[in-house]
Amino acid sequence: MLMNTPPPAIPALTIIEAGHADPDSGIAALWRYRDLLSMLILRDVKLRYQHTAVGMAWAVLQPLLIMLVLSGFASVAGIRTGRVPYPLFVIAGLVPWTYFTHAFTSTTFSIVSHSSLIGKIYFPRLLIPVAAALAGAIDFFVAALLLPIFMIVYGAPPTLALLAIPLFVVMALVTAFALGLWLAVLNVRYRDVVNALPFFIQLLFFATPIAYWSQAIPEPWRTVAGLNPMVGVVDGFRWALLGSAASPLHPSALVSLGAITVLLVGGIWYFRRLEPTFADEL
Repeated sequence: MLMNTPPPAIPALTIIEAGHADPDSGIAALWRYRDLLSMLILRDVKLRYQHTAVGMAWAVLQPLLIMLVLSGFASVAGIRTGRVPYPLFVIAGLVPWTYFTHAFTSTTFSIVSHSSLIGKIYFPRLLIPVAAALAGAIDFFVAALLLPIFMIVYGAPPTLALLAIPLFVVMALVTAFALGLWLAVLNVRYRDVVNALPFFIQLLFFATPIAYWSQAIPEPWRTVAGLNPMVGVVDGFRWALLGSAASPLHPSALVSLGAITVLLVGGIWYFRRLEPTFADEL
């Protein structure tokens, strides 16, 4: 006797209409397309170090060379950092800053650099800036090897605050991604971003307490400086590593956390709003 077998399930059909936001481009799509995300990350890493002489050593050389320059300037200018040796003080700020600048720059140019891919196949476009921001994490972990070396050389013992480092790494990642989202969308329509970005990063560098203590900024300007999200990140790194920098509960740090949240939510909204125009603009 033949048994009735149910018909095969029909796969869900997604219809994408011109001029409308992609219904599958939300945050949940990142997990569904995680295989593609990992491929994009590996591709970005390979392209970054393709045909380079020293490869990932650049992740160490960049903060190390900047630290040497700033240390020479500090000795001439008479900058003091209390009981913390200046090279250790600076490298603790440069490691997250170097990662931020790389991830921020890569995210900003990610959409334009993948223009041929966007025009050919369908996939959630948010994967591209996410992959660009995450690819720089490999550089961060390589550069972070400098931190225990400097702490050993200068006799700085670790404390339990070191457990908070992952939190500040995530803050640096989200800051680079959020700012990069805004500029990635603008870069699709206005290529002035290419010229403005290096200048903007320079301004942000001097506005971030890397070469100086954030405590040197008088109130209320120190709290206002927290509108720069990297203030909270750099101060947090120094507090976790050295235990002598600004407390992560200082109002400036809380302002930085609020700025990161606003930039992220607004950046995702702005990206999704203009996402349907990418293929036409590129």
